[in-house]
Amino acid sequence: MGSAVAFALSGLAGNAMAQNAPMLEEVIVTAAKREQTLQEVPIAVSVVSGQQIEQAQVLDIKDLQTLVPSLRVTQLQSSANTNFIIRGFGNGANNAGIEPSVGVFIDGVYRSRVGSALADLPNVERIEVLRGPQSTLFGKNASAGVINVVTAAPDLDEFSGSIGGTVGNYDQYIVKGDVTGPITDNMAFSLFGSTNQRDGYYDNDELGTEQNELDRWNARGQLLWLPTDRLQARLIFDAESVDEVCCGVANLVDGPTGDAVRALGGNLESNAPFAYSGFYDFDPTNEIDTSGISLQVDYDWDDITLTSITAYRTLDQEQLGDVDFTSARLVDPQAGNFSDTEIDTFTQEFRITGDTDNYTWMVGAFYFTEEVEIDGAFTYGDQFRPYADALSGGGVTLLETLGGFAPGTFFAAGQGNPSELSTQDDDTLSLFAQGDWYINDEWTLTLGVNYTEVEKDVSVELVTTDVFSSLPLDVLLGPFLPPEQIDAFKALQFLPPFVNLPNGVEEDSSDDDELTYTARLAWDATANMNVYAGVSTGFKASSWNLSRDSKPFAEDFAALEDAGLLVNNLVPGTRFANPEESIVYEIGLKAEYDTVAFNLAVFAQEIQDFQSNVFSGTGFNLANAGKQSVDGVEFDINWRPIDGLNLAFAATYLDAEYDEFEGALGVNGPEDLSGQTPAGIPEFASNTSATYNFDLFGGYAYVRAEHVYESDVQAVDNVPEDIASREINMFNASLGLAFNNGLEFNLWGRNLNEDEYLFSAFPAVAQAGSFSGYPSQPRTYGLTMKYAF
Repeated sequence: MGSAVAFALSGLAGNAMAQNAPMLEEVIVTAAKREQTLQEVPIAVSVVSGQQIEQAQVLDIKDLQTLVPSLRVTQLQSSANTNFIIRGFGNGANNAGIEPSVGVFIDGVYRSRVGSALADLPNVERIEVLRGPQSTLFGKNASAGVINVVTAAPDLDEFSGSIGGTVGNYDQYIVKGDVTGPITDNMAFSLFGSTNQRDGYYDNDELGTEQNELDRWNARGQLLWLPTDRLQARLIFDAESVDEVCCGVANLVDGPTGDAVRALGGNLESNAPFAYSGFYDFDPTNEIDTSGISLQVDYDWDDITLTSITAYRTLDQEQLGDVDFTSARLVDPQAGNFSDTEIDTFTQEFRITGDTDNYTWMVGAFYFTEEVEIDGAFTYGDQFRPYADALSGGGVTLLETLGGFAPGTFFAAGQGNPSELSTQDDDTLSLFAQGDWYINDEWTLTLGVNYTEVEKDVSVELVTTDVFSSLPLDVLLGPFLPPEQIDAFKALQFLPPFVNLPNGVEEDSSDDDELTYTARLAWDATANMNVYAGVSTGFKASSWNLSRDSKPFAEDFAALEDAGLLVNNLVPGTRFANPEESIVYEIGLKAEYDTVAFNLAVFAQEIQDFQSNVFSGTGFNLANAGKQSVDGVEFDINWRPIDGLNLAFAATYLDAEYDEFEGALGVNGPEDLSGQTPAGIPEFASNTSATYNFDLFGGYAYVRAEHVYESDVQAVDNVPEDIASREINMFNASLGLAFNNGLEFNLWGRNLNEDEYLFSAFPAVAQAGSFSGYPSQPRTYGLTMKYAF
């Protein structure tokens, strides 16, 4: 639950005497890229054990937020659009050019996009959530924190495995199986596979179909080789696939455009955030295929260890969505909002660690190279023209006639952006060093430094065929209509002409470098308590807007005009967001006694040039917030008052502020949000749980209850709080029974009280005055059966 899962019992399977184990089990973490106990590592880190994952039925990495109050995970338009936020900082969900601020590592391998980290979690030993900037050891994309997933290595001693299944509501079924064991005296293997199917819980009333389903599988194989006492090699291959109809969107406010939709014969579920139904003329599709291979080699000398981690990964995600979220045919069902993203990533890390009586040190290098290609399209459906004509009171047809255009010229079906192609090449090198100096038996000084250089080359090329959006309306209508009526026509120019990149005038590459550091002083106040204080900085390189929303900066307009590249209706925007630079000052306390362990962290954290990416209703606004800060307190306690009963409480208090954010996209359009509270960051969040372990029918049994809470907060900056706010008050529970013969049962339920809240919200697409949102998942429950051998 919190930073110290000190009461984690040994494995559930076949362990009928687990409740008689020592009260506090030592938890080993690799938060600092070397093994340390959780209580001695001077970092704010939450650890979720493999047993907790099974008992709480954390089915994929998105469910982690129910166990770690400082973490939020938001799923948006598709199965791949998932955003991780730690202490209120995080971004990167909807644009492959915007890399996340929270780094995700699985078995030491960096996953550059969350779409490659979504599959059901296999054989997890633990998940570490490192809070605050971690760039010193983890590089460019850890300016807000790190999620470090550690899975079980193959077993050299004996053959073992398990096979299990889950049945749940919405006709869910999950099948998982794994096996591990020795091949020779010094080589072992493991294999894992799973499939997860579930019907959708969101109804498409137009077609009689369902959305928000699950349809995914994954496989994983490992080889562990120890040819000598000094050398160890671990080879991992994994493949994952997702093919789902996702994700349903609720209508929060049926604004003035709703009548125009209904006039066309279309429909929408009006003003119903939690109806879990809507009207779509076609269902969205999401296909994600990702695979990778990695090799970790460790060689030990007497006091020095060399580690090499080499990895190659591919990610292909294809999606098509009915983005008007109505049954009116406003979007072409074949290429209405199509995107095919391909990402190839190669990483190489070398590090050397050493120990002496007074020092522990590490030096290393990390190389990252990635190619991104996005092939997309956005075109109008056959009802978009009458929709635009209805919104303008017949003005589209009248303007066509007065301008001498052939009937049907404006907003014809298939017009728009029939071709969108974006690319990005990213080359990154990080050099890092960190050391612990044991000043005496009580005091330890940690110093670390990282130098990172990031080079990116990009291109964005669009074909635009929307005739109406290219019209110079001020020239055509200026002599006849007042400015406010002309502005009403301009609101229909959804896809104006585009200036491609590169173009010989604007920058089409970035070269960023930054020196980050860590300094901490830890004091072992007693044998049971240590205190630390420190400062850490983080860095995230420039993020490029690889979409149709990419626009030249205002300062480049004069040069574009001189080069003859300006087009009608081009307005200033951004091509990229400048690098983020973060810093945190933190004081912490960690204590562990026979029956209780607790941790406290008090911090002040800020990010200069936070990369904000907000949806406006027709596109995304990528901008730098001058400064965003969060002051906070994190506390967790684990207590075993009597044999078999474990009580845990973890809480986070955050006081967030935009210290400086001019030109932000707010409720009333571009605003100065300086001094205001950023949306989406709850002031208080907590997780409370109780687990009771006992003997039953000759086996080991447990009962677990959990409460998850987040205080009320405005969902997003540009949607009014009275329309879209979020408060979470959720109860989860499970009970299990395991026998010595390896048979296990787990009856579980999540969101048992059917708490309803919004993941996020946004102005409805091309429907001014209307608002939409993503509702939370309703109650789910099921029975998991497993046989371990």
